[in-house]
Amino acid sequence: MTMKKIALILLCACSLYSQNTFETFFYDRALRLDYQRAGNAEKQDVFLDELIDEPLWGGPKANLIETSLYGKYRVEIIDSATGKIIFAKNYSTLFSEWQTTAEAKITPRSFPEVVTFPYPRNKFIINFYSRDKRNDIHLTQKFTIDPNSYFIKKDRRLVFDNFKVQYSGDSQHKVDIVILPEGYTESEMELFKKDCEKFKNYLFNSSPFKENKDKFNIWGVAAPSPDTGTDIPGKGVYKKTLMNTSFYTFDIERYCMTTDYKSVRDLAANAPYDQIYILVNTPKYGGGSIYNFYSICVNNSKFEEYIFVHEFGHGFASLADEYYESATAYQDFYAKDVEPSDPNLTTLVDFDKKWKDLVEKDTPIPTPMEAKYKNTVGAFEGGGYVDKGIYRPRQDCAMKSKSVDNFCPVCKRAIEQMIDYYAR
Repeated sequence: MTMKKIALILLCACSLYSQNTFETFFYDRALRLDYQRAGNAEKQDVFLDELIDEPLWGGPKANLIETSLYGKYRVEIIDSATGKIIFAKNYSTLFSEWQTTAEAKITPRSFPEVVTFPYPRNKFIINFYSRDKRNDIHLTQKFTIDPNSYFIKKDRRLVFDNFKVQYSGDSQHKVDIVILPEGYTESEMELFKKDCEKFKNYLFNSSPFKENKDKFNIWGVAAPSPDTGTDIPGKGVYKKTLMNTSFYTFDIERYCMTTDYKSVRDLAANAPYDQIYILVNTPKYGGGSIYNFYSICVNNSKFEEYIFVHEFGHGFASLADEYYESATAYQDFYAKDVEPSDPNLTTLVDFDKKWKDLVEKDTPIPTPMEAKYKNTVGAFEGGGYVDKGIYRPRQDCAMKSKSVDNFCPVCKRAIEQMIDYYAR
């Protein structure tokens, strides 16, 4: 299915849904579907694991159908009785990144994944879609679910108390971020609470977050780990922690992530949330983030403010990395003959649909790396891990360099649009 057809379907779906209310189709709690995504570099499939009844739905109740085209995957909930799309969400996962690595060409793997949505009142169909290298969308798998099934689990794992870091109002009209502690022991819970305050201030030190502070709720979960720190396999360091995070993801030392996604969602369920942020108790430089999956930052690095906000740009607004000098495990992450779905990269294949409206008419495209264009919005070559064929909006940005309060106008607009999606 082409991108144009996808956009038309989304507009029609939103029109249909606008005639109905949240209460018509959903209860005010969440249904969580755990599954495995398995495959290799060329193919994938989705396998059902379990369903869990969760007490809190932290997302919006008015905007339940995401209309952006971000992310590698999309999930849609279809009400069986009416045939209407009543919920849709886009996202990416660790599997979607892994598919671009050399390992995926020779070794098939599976990764746990989770989707959470308001608890449907009636029987429904859930469709899983994936995008190919040309960004065309394909149905991967579908399941029919009875929300009254007694096989849906009522018990929960990893139940802990939450606390408010920042509270601005009802979750359905706010962006809710839940911060999860990784590698903080029982005796370090007060440190974690102080770190939550510190990192909250980091977020609101950057535009456009600072101007929209009243649209955010931030929650912490007081969940101690047995050990301090996290795994560093390349140094022979292994720690017993709640979410099993680890440096050297895809054999990149600074890339700190986890494949234990079930535990991440178990902990996140202790608070209402739209976005998950894992704070790792270590001074080692690193982190990571994937759109509508989770973000990770370390708590004790001289670059911690940059890492925290940069990674949230990925997880919240699907902002792409604009650098191309650093080593990565990815191979051909972006096809150069199609437009990337991320809002801050272009191949110039269809620049009219990216940020051309923000470019002044006398700015050349591509834009040369000259001093007179230092703070100009244009199309500068280099980004998305390659130095040729991919273009970024400005010479420098928080998505390119280790800098603070430095999002370019294109990234700011993408962030503001996502804030409005959750908070309006």
